[in-house]
Amino acid sequence: MTIYSTQAAPRLAALEGAFEAAYPAIDLEVVRGVDADLLSKIDAESRSGKGIGDVAVITDVSWMDANNDTDAAGKLIGPNFDNPEYERDTSIIADRFFLEGAVLLGFGWNTSLLPSGISTPQDFLEPALKGKIGIVNPATSPTYLDYYSHIEKYYGGREVLEQIADQNPRIYPSNQPLAQAIASGEISAGLMADPMLPNKEAGAPVEWAAGEHIWGAKWYGLVLGTSPHPNAAQVLANFMVSQPGQDATSVGYSSALPDVEGSLARAQEVPDQNVEVTTGDGAERYRDELEKTFN
Repeated sequence: MTIYSTQAAPRLAALEGAFEAAYPAIDLEVVRGVDADLLSKIDAESRSGKGIGDVAVITDVSWMDANNDTDAAGKLIGPNFDNPEYERDTSIIADRFFLEGAVLLGFGWNTSLLPSGISTPQDFLEPALKGKIGIVNPATSPTYLDYYSHIEKYYGGREVLEQIADQNPRIYPSNQPLAQAIASGEISAGLMADPMLPNKEAGAPVEWAAGEHIWGAKWYGLVLGTSPHPNAAQVLANFMVSQPGQDATSVGYSSALPDVEGSLARAQEVPDQNVEVTTGDGAERYRDELEKTFN
């Protein structure tokens, strides 16, 4: 069975191990990617009717809205979705998309290169950091558009993004390679980093701050309508919102269940996306504006 997911590689590896330990007759293959690539693959499989993926985890709310009454996603039937602690009413959309967790993104830095750290986007404007900071490509996912909108709203408007662009930042396809670049010293700091716990646990000189105004992106799972193993797919979806599943995927992120060790927050408490910049014409317009800003 195959899962397509935008979640962090270490957490997906932990999920694979925990799931295969619970269900040794099922071999789980993980395909990690960004929303744009995975959804393109999912759409192609849906059009052809020849599925490879069985379960997916995405953050693109606009794609979900467009497919909440299509055959792209199957109805959820696992008993763990009815666990009162999971809060089904606020955690499941259209009986097809289940809240799996959420990523919190903020400011990351290499403590060897930048001992003073980062607390606001304005800290990236230090002259010594020119050419030594990283950002994420806004075209990769609507989720990243939402993050840039958040920075504008709370930290100084479009001007602060234009000033960051003047710092000649390196542009990465997602927050995962951005984190790796911080850990390796390729850059000193990154605007859109996750807490980087695996890097930190491995001894990398990294640190992270959420900033005064916390931002997160919810991960939603779905059983793909063209799944070649639909029964096993339902088993995996159900497992992902169980305690062992959440223990595997929530360390350093937000969990869909309470009291998960290592979780930073409840995913249900993460604000929803600003759909004015993540869907439809608004997303296209905002994406174009950001791409011009960062050239």
